[in-house]
Amino acid sequence: MFAPIGKALARVGVRAWHVTLFGLIVALAGAALIAAGRLQLGVGFVLVGSAIDALDGAVARARGSVSARGALLDSVTDRVEETAMWTGLALAVSDTPAWVALCTVSLGGSLLISYLRAKVETGGVDGRGGIMGRAERLILFGAGILSGLIGPMLWAMVALVWITVVQRFWIGWKRLDA
Repeated sequence: MFAPIGKALARVGVRAWHVTLFGLIVALAGAALIAAGRLQLGVGFVLVGSAIDALDGAVARARGSVSARGALLDSVTDRVEETAMWTGLALAVSDTPAWVALCTVSLGGSLLISYLRAKVETGGVDGRGGIMGRAERLILFGAGILSGLIGPMLWAMVALVWITVVQRFWIGWKRLDA
């Protein structure tokens, strides 16, 4: 889906890391807007920043510049974006301590999902799996904020993220045994 856009960007001299860092800047701006109480506008920026970031691989493939260093940059910026969006929401809902705690638990689970993938893949097997990948977390986060159903979104996120942690651990455990 992103290949034609990646090719067009590559033709005009854009490099994958440009796309990665631009997506990060947009997402960080969104997190700051969320923290400032501009939740709907902020989540729009977070989602657009994440969509921009999804183009970096297409640009790298179009330029023939796919690399382990680029994958590392992409992975780190994804974690920074996720940390920023959860921190922004925690600040926005700071008058509701239970929601702040749910933001923290959601962030912890989200980071653990990514860690499990990376750890399993160091064993030479596919570390993907589970119901709440990054895209699904972003969709639920955005839907919860845009609909104004922040509390239910947070409870659902905690449950689904931690189910995914267990799923990823179990999937990795089985794949590493093979």
